[in-house]
Amino acid sequence: MHEELLTTSHRPFPLPNLPWVMTQRWDNVLFLHWPVPAEALINKIPDSLELDLYNGTAWIGIVPFHVKGMRLRAMPPVPMLSSFLELNVRTYVKYKSRTGVYFFSMDADSRLAVMGAKATYNLPYMNAKMSIGREDGLVKFFSKRQQEGQPDESFDCHYKPVSSIYFSGEGSLDEWLTERYCLWTENGKKLIRTDIHHKKWRLQKAEAHIRDNTMARFLPPSILKTEPLIHYSLTQQALFWPPIAED
Repeated sequence: MHEELLTTSHRPFPLPNLPWVMTQRWDNVLFLHWPVPAEALINKIPDSLELDLYNGTAWIGIVPFHVKGMRLRAMPPVPMLSSFLELNVRTYVKYKSRTGVYFFSMDADSRLAVMGAKATYNLPYMNAKMSIGREDGLVKFFSKRQQEGQPDESFDCHYKPVSSIYFSGEGSLDEWLTERYCLWTENGKKLIRTDIHHKKWRLQKAEAHIRDNTMARFLPPSILKTEPLIHYSLTQQALFWPPIAED
């Protein structure tokens, strides 16, 4: 299955020459996106990165999902580490000609996963109390951060798909928001890139009832009080490569 992923050709840039090192599956993925004035984000990302804009507008995403089957290449999943809940706050950036994702926060309910991701990828993971369940066709996702020295940001949302599955069209906003194949972090003054790969997202339009959302406190509160653009995907298998320092 993983080798089949490597044959897909929808990526905007080539696969890395190195072997992938980790895989995980993402289930019940919700994409919530809001347009944001570029000036609200430009000072929140590393100086070496440029905001990626769609028709002149920046976007911020809040993405809850369930990680399952996480394991290293040629290794079985590790109990207590292979499955956990995650909630990301992200925007879209460029470095030279390559486009990808920059994460402001990544909350998870596995302390081992948080420690491992910080140590290996230098990602902004934080501990949180989280839950997920299903009732009457709704996915119910809850998160409350519990990280010393960090704001107690919280998120509570019920969501469900409301359309048939479709693939985003070339050049569409749907494609621009979801088809991202690398992420950047900073380690000291070094910019670090991690490449990822997966099949093209099988998207569905969705409804979401946001019961509580105090994520992304660095933004003006009015931005996240508007109606978001919403997508859902039932499942996605992803491959990860080792982090590398940019030139």
